[in-house]
Amino acid sequence: MTTKILCATDGSEHSKTAVVYAAGLSSKTQVPLTVCSVNVAMGGMRAPVVYLRDSAEIKSILEDAAKLALENGAKKVDKVELKSREASSAIVQYAEENGYDHIVTGTGNKHGMSRLILGSVASDIAGRAHCTVTVAR
Repeated sequence: MTTKILCATDGSEHSKTAVVYAAGLSSKTQVPLTVCSVNVAMGGMRAPVVYLRDSAEIKSILEDAAKLALENGAKKVDKVELKSREASSAIVQYAEENGYDHIVTGTGNKHGMSRLILGSVASDIAGRAHCTVTVAR
């Protein structure tokens, strides 16, 4: 049984689909919803660590996701910024450490060679997660 839902978002149209799905699930099951966004770290070793997005952009992504979730039935939405070199591992680790038992994520329409080159955060989450994962399309 689902008791806490974590929804990953990056502000893309695909992740908005996930937010709407997670909001409906949260509303239907009456369980808490948290939206998270990963600010991916680059650089390091001999160069300073630089994040892909600035704090204002992450805050905006999370605010927009929370607003969308509330508009789609969620009663309360928490927001979390994660910082990591790899989005999927950050999401799974946060979910496990904080007692989430359902992760919702979106996915693009990657097939064939583009899937091999680009990889898939959704696929990585599903493969690593300790809990139920819903990939919303």
